Amino acid sequence: MLPHSLIVQRQLVHYLADGALCSGQWLGEQLGISRTAVAKHIEQLQHYGLDLYKIKGKGYRLAQPVQLLDAALIKQQQQQQAPVWVQSVTDSTNSQLMQKLKDGVVPEKGAVLVAEAQTAGRGRRGKQWFSPFGCNLYFSMYWQLEQGIQAAMGLSLVVGLAVAKVLQQQWQLPVRLKWPNDLYIEHKKLGGILVELAGQTHAQCDVVIGLGLNIRMPDQTDKVVDQPWSDLTSALGQHIDRNLLVALLQHQLVKELQHFSQQGFTDYVQQFNQLDQFAGEQVILSSGSQTISGLCAGVDAQGGLVLDIGGQKQSFYGGELSLRKAL
Repeated sequence: MLPHSLIVQRQLVHYLADGALCSGQWLGEQLGISRTAVAKHIEQLQHYGLDLYKIKGKGYRLAQPVQLLDAALIKQQQQQQAPVWVQSVTDSTNSQLMQKLKDGVVPEKGAVLVAEAQTAGRGRRGKQWFSPFGCNLYFSMYWQLEQGIQAAMGLSLVVGLAVAKVLQQQWQLPVRLKWPNDLYIEHKKLGGILVELAGQTHAQCDVVIGLGLNIRMPDQTDKVVDQPWSDLTSALGQHIDRNLLVALLQHQLVKELQHFSQQGFTDYVQQFNQLDQFAGEQVILSSGSQTISGLCAGVDAQGGLVLDIGGQKQSFYGGELSLRKAL
């Protein structure tokens, strides 16, 4: 059951979603609360990163129209039977699925949880993921690997390929992939993947796959994101239906993960290398204070990064490695 405040805030965004100006009095009447309470909820939504403005003496409006996630609309477009759960504001969609597992509640394979905003969104290596309300996609899926944790090598690359295929097939977007877990478009970051595992090395392994995808970043993004970024709205020059996107991603991910679970990463090597953001470029691989430079030569049959170092090819593995283009 959602807290009352989140229900009210979601309703507020619903009334403001088309970008029209609404007075505080009218909003209060619709919600059965005072104008002062409306102002407090508006302030909280701004805290969640929603571009929402007060026009003195007139009311409130969004900087841009917002499409709310809708479980019923997603279900209409689903090609999978696994459920999709929609939350308003959560700490982290990955954390929510991991908590279900800790509580002994094992979701159906392919089950998805999405949220409008995250208060503690996470990227790789403990980095915070900027998660403003209603702007982007915060998406997590549950999966299982029967062969255990060792079978997860290359998994984040397969997830990236699944996302790239959806964006290419549906919107003809030329997405590129950066090893091991980033999506790029026109040399700017479009999204990231966070795979978390719970299980044993040679026994069934629970997998939570997190995806953060930029749909329409708010105006203040450059104040909190310290690298070049892009979003789908900018790349396309048109509105993206987030509910359709959720359904398409769920379908494609289940399809690719079933194949990966049965066949491993071998069939994906060429696919990844064709979309490799740094193919043939001089790069720097770092882990803590250690750095290695070499020519990016794609990935191997286990999903490891291959670098050409002085004419010798060497593979690198591990989720704590960071890759960047050499200056």
